[in-house]
Amino acid sequence: MRRIPPAFWAAFGLIGTPLVFHMVISVLEHHSVDLSLFGICKVGVVFAAALAHWLLYAGLTTTFAMTLRPERTPLVTEMAHRLHGQHIARELERYTRHVTIAWTVFFLSQMALSICLFCFASLKTWSFFVNIVDLPSVAAFFALEYAVRQFALKNPPKHSLSQIITMIKDCASRPAPATKPRSS
Repeated sequence: MRRIPPAFWAAFGLIGTPLVFHMVISVLEHHSVDLSLFGICKVGVVFAAALAHWLLYAGLTTTFAMTLRPERTPLVTEMAHRLHGQHIARELERYTRHVTIAWTVFFLSQMALSICLFCFASLKTWSFFVNIVDLPSVAAFFALEYAVRQFALKNPPKHSLSQIITMIKDCASRPAPATKPRSS
């Protein structure tokens, strides 16, 4: 019997779970919230999806923003140090700080838009944003940053997707230093 690779299950979970949430929320949108099974199910599914989305983006916003404090190395700069060593060009250091700021604003915007849609739009509209539009917008932001990097830097670093994924895993597994590296 052929074993299904873990990457398949990860991709299936990343794509399948939001689709299931959106379909369930879309079906339950027309049921009133009461003590019936549908009412309780609707509240539970919506609460789980909303809380998961908001906590994810609150965590990402906080993680990136905390590294922007004066005594810290911005997160994307730390990743650049791990890829290129502790001595990177000033241009790249400035650029990666701005990228960290951009990701912070992006994550905060995603969370704020989700909360606004939840409060003021239909449940189906909010669910579509959270469960369907969310991941493609993150991918689009990665692509936009890559395009900007090509124009903003004189000699932009080029990395394969596998190098970037390995670097992100490496950064997640090792804690970053608390202070900026000393320049000589």
